[in-house]
Amino acid sequence: MALVGRIAKPHGLRGDVVVKPETDFVEERFAVGSTFWTRSARGDEALTIASARVQNGWPVVGFDGFSRIEDVERLAGLELRIPEDALQPLAERTYYQHQLVGCAVETTGGEQVGHVTRVDGGIAGSLLVVNGSRGEVLVPLTLAICVEIDIAAKRIRIEPPEGLLELNETGGSGQRAAGSRRERRRQSAAASRQETSGS
Repeated sequence: MALVGRIAKPHGLRGDVVVKPETDFVEERFAVGSTFWTRSARGDEALTIASARVQNGWPVVGFDGFSRIEDVERLAGLELRIPEDALQPLAERTYYQHQLVGCAVETTGGEQVGHVTRVDGGIAGSLLVVNGSRGEVLVPLTLAICVEIDIAAKRIRIEPPEGLLELNETGGSGQRAAGSRRERRRQSAAASRQETSGS
Protein backbone atom coordinates (compact mmCIF):
# COMPACT_ATOMS: atom_id res chain seq x y z
CA MET A 1 0.00 0.00 0.00
CA ALA A 2 1.31 3.45 -0.95
CA LEU A 3 1.13 6.44 1.37
CA VAL A 4 -0.79 9.38 -0.15
CA GLY A 5 -1.59 11.52 2.89
CA ARG A 6 -1.94 11.87 6.65
CA ILE A 7 -4.95 13.16 8.52
CA ALA A 8 -3.75 16.27 10.33
CA LYS A 9 -6.72 17.43 12.41
CA PRO A 10 -10.48 17.95 12.46
CA HIS A 11 -11.80 21.01 10.61
CA GLY A 12 -15.05 22.60 11.71
CA LEU A 13 -17.93 20.91 13.53
CA ARG A 14 -19.36 18.76 10.73
CA GLY A 15 -16.79 16.00 10.63
CA ASP A 16 -14.37 17.36 8.04
CA VAL A 17 -10.62 16.82 8.43
CA VAL A 18 -7.50 18.51 7.08
CA VAL A 19 -5.15 16.16 5.22
CA LYS A 20 -1.42 16.65 4.80
CA PRO A 21 -0.95 15.39 1.24
CA GLU A 22 1.90 13.06 0.31
CA THR A 23 1.11 13.19 -3.39
CA ASP A 24 1.71 15.40 -6.40
CA PHE A 25 -1.85 14.69 -7.56
CA VAL A 26 -3.83 16.39 -4.80
CA GLU A 27 -7.06 17.21 -6.62
CA GLU A 28 -7.22 13.88 -8.44
CA ARG A 29 -6.35 11.80 -5.41
CA PHE A 30 -8.65 13.54 -2.92
CA ALA A 31 -11.75 13.66 -5.11
CA VAL A 32 -15.24 12.68 -3.96
CA GLY A 33 -15.61 8.91 -4.11
CA SER A 34 -11.93 8.13 -3.48
CA THR A 35 -11.30 5.39 -0.92
CA PHE A 36 -8.30 5.08 1.39
CA TRP A 37 -7.14 2.52 3.91
CA THR A 38 -6.04 3.36 7.44
CA ARG A 39 -4.63 1.27 10.26
CA SER A 40 -5.12 1.97 13.95
CA ALA A 41 -5.78 0.15 17.21
CA ARG A 42 -9.20 -0.61 15.78
CA GLY A 43 -7.61 -2.47 12.86
CA ASP A 44 -7.79 -1.71 9.15
CA GLU A 45 -10.54 0.68 8.06
CA ALA A 46 -11.66 1.95 4.66
CA LEU A 47 -12.55 5.65 4.41
CA THR A 48 -14.43 7.03 1.38
CA ILE A 49 -14.50 10.75 0.62
CA ALA A 50 -18.00 12.29 0.63
CA SER A 51 -16.96 15.94 0.24
CA ALA A 52 -13.70 17.60 -0.73
CA ARG A 53 -12.07 20.96 -1.33
CA VAL A 54 -8.50 22.24 -1.33
CA GLN A 55 -7.60 25.04 1.06
CA ASN A 56 -4.12 26.60 1.01
CA GLY A 57 -2.82 23.54 -0.81
CA TRP A 58 -4.17 21.05 1.73
CA PRO A 59 -7.29 18.93 1.15
CA VAL A 60 -10.22 19.41 3.50
CA VAL A 61 -12.39 16.32 3.22
CA GLY A 62 -15.39 14.67 4.76
CA PHE A 63 -15.74 10.89 4.91
CA ASP A 64 -18.88 8.79 4.51
CA GLY A 65 -20.34 8.03 7.94
CA PHE A 66 -18.51 10.84 9.76
CA SER A 67 -20.70 13.87 10.37
CA ARG A 68 -19.51 15.32 13.69
CA ILE A 69 -16.19 16.54 15.03
CA GLU A 70 -16.46 13.90 17.75
CA ASP A 71 -16.51 11.19 15.07
CA VAL A 72 -13.24 12.26 13.43
CA GLU A 73 -11.10 13.22 16.42
CA ARG A 74 -9.80 9.65 16.60
CA LEU A 75 -8.63 9.84 12.97
CA ALA A 76 -6.00 12.56 13.58
CA GLY A 77 -2.52 11.29 12.73
CA LEU A 78 -3.65 8.28 10.70
CA GLU A 79 -1.98 7.53 7.38
CA LEU A 80 -4.08 7.31 4.22
CA ARG A 81 -2.94 4.56 1.87
CA ILE A 82 -4.03 3.09 -1.44
CA PRO A 83 -3.04 -0.07 -3.34
CA GLU A 84 0.05 0.49 -5.49
CA ASP A 85 -1.83 -0.52 -8.62
CA ALA A 86 -4.09 2.51 -8.05
CA LEU A 87 -1.21 5.00 -8.35
CA GLN A 88 -1.21 7.45 -11.22
CA PRO A 89 0.90 6.24 -14.18
CA LEU A 90 4.12 8.20 -14.63
CA ALA A 91 6.15 9.21 -17.64
CA GLU A 92 9.18 7.18 -18.66
CA ARG A 93 12.18 7.56 -16.30
CA THR A 94 10.02 9.12 -13.62
CA TYR A 95 9.59 7.24 -10.35
CA TYR A 96 7.62 7.29 -7.17
CA GLN A 97 9.74 8.00 -4.13
CA HIS A 98 8.75 4.78 -2.40
CA GLN A 99 10.10 2.87 -5.42
CA LEU A 100 13.55 4.44 -4.94
CA VAL A 101 13.81 3.96 -1.17
CA GLY A 102 15.71 0.76 -0.41
CA CYS A 103 17.54 0.66 -3.74
CA ALA A 104 21.23 -0.26 -3.61
CA VAL A 105 23.44 2.46 -5.12
CA GLU A 106 26.73 1.67 -6.83
CA THR A 107 29.00 3.53 -9.22
CA THR A 108 29.53 2.41 -12.80
CA GLY A 109 33.00 1.36 -11.65
CA GLY A 110 31.50 -1.10 -9.15
CA GLU A 111 31.97 0.86 -5.89
CA GLN A 112 29.15 0.23 -3.43
CA VAL A 113 27.84 3.56 -2.14
CA GLY A 114 24.97 2.37 0.06
CA HIS A 115 21.18 2.22 0.09
CA VAL A 116 18.60 4.96 -0.49
CA THR A 117 16.92 5.84 2.80
CA ARG A 118 14.75 8.70 1.54
CA VAL A 119 14.29 11.19 -1.29
CA ASP A 120 14.59 14.91 -0.49
CA GLY A 121 13.42 17.83 -2.56
CA GLY A 122 10.56 17.99 -5.02
CA ILE A 123 9.74 18.68 -8.63
CA ALA A 124 12.38 21.40 -8.85
CA GLY A 125 15.10 18.95 -7.91
CA SER A 126 15.32 15.62 -6.08
CA LEU A 127 18.18 14.20 -4.04
CA LEU A 128 18.74 10.58 -3.12
CA VAL A 129 19.82 10.31 0.50
CA VAL A 130 22.15 7.30 0.55
CA ASN A 131 23.54 5.68 3.69
CA GLY A 132 26.62 3.49 3.46
CA SER A 133 30.23 3.16 4.56
CA ARG A 134 30.84 6.85 3.81
CA GLY A 135 27.97 7.88 6.07
CA GLU A 136 25.15 9.86 4.49
CA VAL A 137 25.72 10.88 0.87
CA LEU A 138 23.45 13.10 -1.24
CA VAL A 139 23.13 12.12 -4.88
CA PRO A 140 21.25 14.39 -7.31
CA LEU A 141 18.57 12.41 -9.12
CA THR A 142 19.49 13.42 -12.64
CA LEU A 143 19.83 11.44 -15.84
CA ALA A 144 23.48 12.50 -16.15
CA ILE A 145 24.37 11.03 -12.75
CA CYS A 146 21.84 8.23 -12.19
CA VAL A 147 22.56 6.47 -15.46
CA GLU A 148 20.65 3.27 -14.67
CA ILE A 149 17.65 2.80 -12.39
CA ASP A 150 16.32 -0.74 -12.15
CA ILE A 151 13.27 -0.67 -9.90
CA ALA A 152 12.61 -4.40 -10.22
CA ALA A 153 16.17 -5.22 -9.09
CA LYS A 154 16.19 -2.34 -6.54
CA ARG A 155 19.49 -1.07 -8.00
CA ILE A 156 20.73 2.36 -9.08
CA ARG A 157 24.03 2.82 -10.93
CA ILE A 158 25.55 6.28 -10.78
CA GLU A 159 28.31 8.11 -12.61
CA PRO A 160 29.19 10.83 -10.09
CA PRO A 161 31.21 13.89 -11.11
CA GLU A 162 34.64 14.10 -9.52
CA GLY A 163 34.37 14.99 -5.84
CA LEU A 164 30.59 14.52 -5.53
CA LEU A 165 30.70 11.61 -3.09
CA GLU A 166 33.43 13.21 -0.97
CA LEU A 167 31.64 16.59 -0.92
CA ASN A 168 28.37 15.17 0.34
CA GLU A 169 29.56 12.46 2.69
CA THR A 170 29.24 12.59 6.48
CA GLY A 171 31.74 10.92 8.75
CA GLY A 172 31.34 9.57 12.23
CA SER A 173 30.45 13.03 13.54
CA GLY A 174 27.41 13.13 11.28
CA GLN A 175 28.47 16.57 10.02
CA ARG A 176 28.60 17.55 6.35
CA ALA A 177 30.85 20.05 4.65
CA ALA A 178 29.29 23.50 4.95
CA GLY A 179 27.13 24.49 2.00
CA SER A 180 27.14 21.11 0.28
CA ARG A 181 23.40 20.48 0.54
CA ARG A 182 22.50 23.84 -1.00
CA GLU A 183 25.02 23.46 -3.80
CA ARG A 184 23.77 20.03 -4.77
CA ARG A 185 20.15 21.14 -4.66
CA ARG A 186 20.91 23.80 -7.26
CA GLN A 187 22.48 21.23 -9.55
CA SER A 188 19.82 18.53 -9.22
CA ALA A 189 16.87 17.98 -11.55
CA ALA A 190 13.51 16.36 -10.89
CA ALA A 191 13.04 12.71 -11.69
CA SER A 192 10.89 11.53 -8.79
CA ARG A 193 7.29 11.95 -7.82
CA GLN A 194 5.32 11.44 -4.66
CA GLU A 195 1.84 10.18 -4.78
CA THR A 196 4.51 12.54 -3.25
CA SER A 197 4.92 13.32 -6.20
CA GLY A 198 6.84 9.28 -4.02
CA SER A 199 -0.66 9.56 -6.61
